[in-house]
Amino acid sequence: ACSNLERAYPAISIEVQELLGIKGFAFDMNVACSSATFAIQAAADMIRSGSANTILIVDPEICSGHLDFKDRDCHFIFGDVCTAMILEKKDTANSNNCFEILSTKCITQFSNNIRNNFGFLNNAKKSSPLDRDLLFMQEGRKVFKEVVPMVSQLIIDHLYEEKIEIEEIKRLWLHQANKSMNDFIGKKVLGRVPEDHEQPNILQDYANTSSAGSIIAFSLYSKDMKNNEVGVLCSFGAGYSAGSIILRKVS
Repeated sequence: ACSNLERAYPAISIEVQELLGIKGFAFDMNVACSSATFAIQAAADMIRSGSANTILIVDPEICSGHLDFKDRDCHFIFGDVCTAMILEKKDTANSNNCFEILSTKCITQFSNNIRNNFGFLNNAKKSSPLDRDLLFMQEGRKVFKEVVPMVSQLIIDHLYEEKIEIEEIKRLWLHQANKSMNDFIGKKVLGRVPEDHEQPNILQDYANTSSAGSIIAFSLYSKDMKNNEVGVLCSFGAGYSAGSIILRKVS
């Protein structure tokens, strides 16, 4: 699950499955910067329905491959990274840092403000490999203005629907694209300025790693949580798209 794939087919995930010797089935997902949280929702639903017992989610974000290095508005903010997660039934989980998925909620709303037109149909139109629209493009100010309220409301509504009080939230693992954006979202959700440990920021070390960013934040800043403490994992980006995952520490 990632924002850009090396090819249309065969699925990258099936190649990974072959290399790891995994049975069952695999498929690719692309919901831009929300790919990881959307994948978590899909995986959790499959485990609950019985169509899978254990699922490996891999987020290979090679962001440098779709950047225009002549565009100072965007190229320097990204990094390359890969993350991975294992989801399984609660009664078989034996990690010393297990979290239960209490609930998931995803939303989408179409926008051209973050766009990349690269695809297999490019050969069907008169174009050049150097065309600007075949790489990452964004209207940053518009994205900030429109995404912040959308994501804030998503998290607030999600917690309300699950009857979880704001005061119960010990950690916000947010998409790592813009610290100011996250500060606004955190303040809106918590009703106050979040403390550093409540809303960890990893941008200064890893830059914007698309869908992998919130997973890195979760990996680095979750082991200190106590049993039954609750946090929200949330990623958001092109589409627009946003995914909210409510997690509870169980080990």
